Amino acid sequence: MGKSLVLAEKPSVARELAKVLGCRQNGEGHISGGTYIVTWALGHLVTLADPEFYSKDYKTWNLESLPMLPQKMQLVVMKETSRQYNTVQTLLKRADVSEIIIATDSGREGELVARWILQKAGCKKPIRRLWISSQTAKAVRDGFQNLKPGADYYNLFLSAQSRAEADWLVGLNVTRALTCKHNAQLSAGRVQTPTLAMIVAREREIKDFIPKEYYTVKAIFNGFSAVWAGQNGQSRIFDRANAEAVLQRCAGKIGTVAEVSKQYKHKPPPAAYDLTELQRDANRKYAYSAKQTLSLMQSLYERHKVLTYPRTDSRYITDDIVPTLPDRLRSVAAGPYKELASSLLKTRPLSTRWLVDNGKVSDHHAIIPTEEQVDLFAMTGEERNIYDLVIRRFLAVLSPAFEYEEVRLTVLIGKDRFYAKGKTVKTPGWRIAYGQEPAGEEEEDSDVREQVLPQIRQGDKPDIQSCVLDTGKTKPPARYNEASLLTAMENPPGSPFSLGTPATRADIIEKLFSSFYVERRGKEIIPTSKGIQLISIVPEELRSAELTAKWEEELARISKGSSKSGEFLAQMHAYTSKLVSEVVASGAVYTHDNMTREKCPACGKFLLDVNGKKGKLRVCPDRECGYRKNVSMLTNARCPNCHKKLEMRGDGEKRSFFCACGHREKLSDFEKRRAESGATKSDVQNYLATQNRRDEPGGSTAMAEALKRWKESQGEG
Repeated sequence: MGKSLVLAEKPSVARELAKVLGCRQNGEGHISGGTYIVTWALGHLVTLADPEFYSKDYKTWNLESLPMLPQKMQLVVMKETSRQYNTVQTLLKRADVSEIIIATDSGREGELVARWILQKAGCKKPIRRLWISSQTAKAVRDGFQNLKPGADYYNLFLSAQSRAEADWLVGLNVTRALTCKHNAQLSAGRVQTPTLAMIVAREREIKDFIPKEYYTVKAIFNGFSAVWAGQNGQSRIFDRANAEAVLQRCAGKIGTVAEVSKQYKHKPPPAAYDLTELQRDANRKYAYSAKQTLSLMQSLYERHKVLTYPRTDSRYITDDIVPTLPDRLRSVAAGPYKELASSLLKTRPLSTRWLVDNGKVSDHHAIIPTEEQVDLFAMTGEERNIYDLVIRRFLAVLSPAFEYEEVRLTVLIGKDRFYAKGKTVKTPGWRIAYGQEPAGEEEEDSDVREQVLPQIRQGDKPDIQSCVLDTGKTKPPARYNEASLLTAMENPPGSPFSLGTPATRADIIEKLFSSFYVERRGKEIIPTSKGIQLISIVPEELRSAELTAKWEEELARISKGSSKSGEFLAQMHAYTSKLVSEVVASGAVYTHDNMTREKCPACGKFLLDVNGKKGKLRVCPDRECGYRKNVSMLTNARCPNCHKKLEMRGDGEKRSFFCACGHREKLSDFEKRRAESGATKSDVQNYLATQNRRDEPGGSTAMAEALKRWKESQGEG
């Protein structure tokens, strides 16, 4: 009997699979055993060919060659990973290999990675599929005992391939059309552009917003306060004279408690995490970017093996997972989770009413812990933070409801009604998992704030200590941050469909930053002039969240076999032609309003000032040139005077630190100060190198120990 060739997506995963399968003989790009040979991709080894592959006319960017509509898309081997592709191809063709086991990520993109390699290599051997939701040894063993026929996932591959080809057609054609038409580095995409359109629309709402002054009347009694509200229930009064009239009517009068309502309420725990919800909470609590959270989750899934598959859009589990829950609880019964996990283990049966829903699970269930025993000290601080969010949510969703009594008071002062509300906790239930308030829970937007109310009965006449007039102003809608943008992508305004998938949203947001369409100010995401102008010149249809979301629906139907990929791609050809025609015919004008008087040393064009994720840059507007240089970079070094973060400017030995307080310091002086505090020159250079990686998980803490003494001396602590 021949051997089985196992194709993993990454070397790290391949090594773990090889360990479980008993493969110990290392070879060039593979690990062999008695029954199995394990090899790997490096992400994609094969991709769609560039336009110039199809025609020499496409080598030069010009409007005359558009649209580019190859009748059959071709695959090419990626140059940077061609060596590993050649290894995999040789293994696929080995005479002793009788079947292929696809063990790439269990999702649409993972299927594409493997199938494109097989397709390019011309492999026709039988295929089976490993489909698992965690990387523990037990999950891998169980998965290999229950391998699925490769044919079961062929439609998933067709869906992934259709997505890739549609993105090529629309993205490359519209990008070339915009770039050539406006002589600027512009790009567009089916998810990227409508996402940017939402950010630009929100910015316009904020700019157009005119704040209105309003007033509220508050009566202060002995031990509590109450807020006036009119017959329509509104507490805000937009006419000062009317507000003062309420104040005058209440002056010197006695209040009477007209109504005391007590209502028992219970609040079930929030559902378990899918990737988008986890990215939202990680951004709210730790200011992690969506990409950073996904990277940390990937590490907890692949390296530590303590959490299940991250790229999921499900927040529930299926019935067949329920018997494993006690083992998962035992695996997390350590550190701060030990007491609650042990308490839940004593509960029989476990409460799964808020966790199990077969109908709401797609390819993968919610993110939950595995049965692998956790070692909290093996994790970085950032990994611990993500792990903590998931475990507390897991413990919460297995806990009882939060039970409380809501108390509402209505106090009459003459004919005017004042309202107050409070809450008495009966059973904390799932909130024990969080100690205080759970992550992401926000107080409702109301002028009647919750408070501790004294014992009071209907008919009581509480003393009025004073009546006061409070002034406020209506606020514009908040700018997007990554948490709220992820929510908007999942539920776009005015559209019943989602933008992108949990697996792609982080990359889309990153692309908006790297293209200089948006920039960060604190946590807020602000569109740049380039981003605002792009939305004004792209075809209207491409800005629509509904259109691209419908494509995702169609791709989902292809994956289920209810739609045909050929018909979808025929629509994409027609749509691409329409978009290109609209760009060419448009009378819109694009203006570089960030142009400097400094010339590009490579091509002579004037450079543009842009704000990158890590600092300020100057870039060439010519796409074919691509020159860019760093102007300044915000570092983690602190000012010795005010302790704010220092900005670095200049190149090479001319680099200097600048602070908003006026402090300036040459890099050489900075190095000297560090040396005096015990840090070596090597530490300093490594510290500076971390600045370029500080947006990555662990990047900002890598030098923490080496530079601890220096930081303490500078007040960083």
